Amino acid sequence: MGFMRGTSLRMSGILLAAGAGSRFGGGKLLHPLADGTPMGVAAARKLLAALPDVLAVVRPGDDELARLLRDAGCEVSVCAEAVHGMGCSLAHAVAKRRDADGWVIALADMPALKPGTIESVVQTLSAGAALAAPAYQGRRGHPVGIASRFRDDLLKLAGDAGARDIMAAHKNHIVLIDCDDPGVLLDIDRREDLPRGV
Repeated sequence: MGFMRGTSLRMSGILLAAGAGSRFGGGKLLHPLADGTPMGVAAARKLLAALPDVLAVVRPGDDELARLLRDAGCEVSVCAEAVHGMGCSLAHAVAKRRDADGWVIALADMPALKPGTIESVVQTLSAGAALAAPAYQGRRGHPVGIASRFRDDLLKLAGDAGARDIMAAHKNHIVLIDCDDPGVLLDIDRREDLPRGV
């Protein structure tokens, strides 16, 4: 379990990399960005720059992606239920890191995030926030930080909602972190979403 510098709290990064990428046309997380780095690897490196302990969740059969994410420094776990949606993948990851004091949950198709933005979410969670998220120009983005008080809620997730329902049900507990990082909103679903120069 990774320990953040200057705190005894154990924070784990979760990289959700188990989507089918159907709207992209398949192979999304292996798609090279402008510098040649596969999208999923770029997202993993950003998360690893802020957190030493990152668990990446992949679908069965995504062997090449799993290998690349391991090489990048992630622990990789295959979620057999990933086909049922992001909620299943997130519950799977939290079960693997159930002893953490909190989780920073990032999406593998959001490679434009700045590591400092992720670090700010980690620090806010470590400082006692129940829920934390960055905001760019007033819009809440990713990654989200969730404290261990929501462990049971996370373990019960199913379907494709991810942490959205938890965030909505406890919106008064969310600490929003203003940031100058448009990458917190850049979710790449289709090829036309690909940013230039990222």
